[in-house]
Amino acid sequence: MSKDRTKGYAHHNTVELKFLEKISGRLPEDLEVLQALAELYTKTGQYEKGLAIDLQLSQLLPNDDLVWYNLGCSHALTHHSDEAFEALTKAIDLGYGDYDWMKTDPDLANLNVDPRFESLLNWLYTVCSEEEM
Repeated sequence: MSKDRTKGYAHHNTVELKFLEKISGRLPEDLEVLQALAELYTKTGQYEKGLAIDLQLSQLLPNDDLVWYNLGCSHALTHHSDEAFEALTKAIDLGYGDYDWMKTDPDLANLNVDPRFESLLNWLYTVCSEEEM
């Protein structure tokens, strides 16, 4: 990617972040705004801010498997391994079932060296296999 194109994306992300932050200030519990904001914080490397939004989303949507999966990713990116595994476990309990993505998700790279990650993947694989029966 050219330097000019990279600069353009960075500027676009900055403008979008400012816009979403202003909207979030006016609509602090708007789920779509919060989800977009969390995603953009993560995309721009602002992991602590993304984690704060994901924690808020987990309170607003306590039964949403993707919210808990994203929370697990945010904890992994901020090197909170124990909390990441707790959130990912809850995501699977709530129905998260994308084994292939979890196995390769770059947001979870910090967890790959932990033996709990392989156990979690094995459990997810088993859950997905049982649902296919």
